[in-house]
Amino acid sequence: MEPWVVATGLIALYLAFTVVLGAVANRRMSVDMEDFLLYGRKAGFIVLYLTVVATFHSAFAFLGSGGFFYTHGVGFWAAGTWTVLVGAITYVLGTRIWALGKEFGYITPADMLADFYESEAVRVAVAVVSVLFTILYIQVQAQGLGYIINVASGGRISFELGTLVLLVVAAVYLMAGGLRAVYWTDVLQGVWMYVAVWVGALVLSYELFGGPLQLWQAVREQRPDLLTLPGPEGFFTPGMWIGMAVTLSFGIVFQPHMMIRYYTAVDAKTLRLLGATTPIYLLTLYVPAALVGLGGALVLPDLAIPDQIFPELLFRYAPAWLTGAILAGATAAAMSTLDSILHANMTVLTRDVYQRYIAPDATQAHYVLVGRILVVVLLVIGYLLSVNTFDFLVVLVTLSGAGALQLMPGILGVCMPGGRTLTRAGVLAGLGVGMAVLYLTLVVVPHPLGMHGGLWALLSNALAAWGVSTVTEPPSAATVRRVHGFMEEFVYGTEN
Repeated sequence: MEPWVVATGLIALYLAFTVVLGAVANRRMSVDMEDFLLYGRKAGFIVLYLTVVATFHSAFAFLGSGGFFYTHGVGFWAAGTWTVLVGAITYVLGTRIWALGKEFGYITPADMLADFYESEAVRVAVAVVSVLFTILYIQVQAQGLGYIINVASGGRISFELGTLVLLVVAAVYLMAGGLRAVYWTDVLQGVWMYVAVWVGALVLSYELFGGPLQLWQAVREQRPDLLTLPGPEGFFTPGMWIGMAVTLSFGIVFQPHMMIRYYTAVDAKTLRLLGATTPIYLLTLYVPAALVGLGGALVLPDLAIPDQIFPELLFRYAPAWLTGAILAGATAAAMSTLDSILHANMTVLTRDVYQRYIAPDATQAHYVLVGRILVVVLLVIGYLLSVNTFDFLVVLVTLSGAGALQLMPGILGVCMPGGRTLTRAGVLAGLGVGMAVLYLTLVVVPHPLGMHGGLWALLSNALAAWGVSTVTEPPSAATVRRVHGFMEEFVYGTEN
């Protein structure tokens, strides 16, 4: 049997299994928004752990990071400090977001910010930012899926067709089973992805170089520029890797698909354990990614699309059955984040727009139906973006993270009592200034003075938010006492 038949056949079997999981999840789902959108707030540690790490590590980790090591060398490890920051953020902020969601019934990030800052304008602004920048993340996953199926089929299945098929599969099981289907498939995908990356990288390193140590020695001798900072193209300046660390940690955590996961935890202890252990998975996945990227730079130095280095090496140098199994793992990596983002955007649009402003008194079943329709709309948008624009996957991820990062001042204002409270006008002014500066420092004058545009935007945002807040009216004393009082009780008092 030809290798491409084996590879695409295994991917097809994997996709069929995810649809079955979605159907089973549908049988367990009640017609209720909290069940469809938040897993009933009952996610335990194992399920939550695997869905969080699978969602973080997507096509970006499986394809994009290998492409970055291929192009820029080990500088990506410097930016990899974000993997540790994610654990600390989850431990400190994640538990607070969970507690507020449980106490006040928040479903989306905009729920929390609009309630505290007593502003529908804040709700709309946060919803717009949440959807606008995570659509870029849909593009990341869609492009990754297209790359994978195109390479696995030996070019017989086009990038466009492969992207469409895999997007449809993700949408089908999401519409069938809601967040429960997403979580169940993420458990499978989180395990498969991790094993696939390590097995694939080790097999290739032994096949091509005799082992990881020999690979490293070959890179040192033939491409020492890949082992230095700021890298062969001078990309990883201190300002860039610090900026990437911040945008890939805080920026992704503040995206709706991650914040919604905090709301779904069964208790605060689950989130603390999640924060303590998440960096283990996130960090160790970049060891095999480096082996693939650095080794690939020696074996295939003229690859047109660096993000394709892993599947290209597998297809040329690994057995067909192993290539298929690993590329199915790559498919799992992309779909584990794609389904989460589709779900999050559907949740934001259903809750913060449709329920709030269009049909506030409809039934739970009606909102679930609207959510399913929105998944189809988002699928179409993501597909059109993926087949009409192309860029490095890591670049798209950092752009997406830099946008969500602009929510940071407002979120900290809610979750961290003490000091001067931000105002609704301050939060809105900060978002406006942050978005403008983000455009200037990413598009007009990319990364001024070698510092990532996301950091410039965040600093400008924070200054504007603080400055405007000093001269405008804060939230009412009753709201501050209600939210911050509860937060202080949760952190320092007896936890319910």
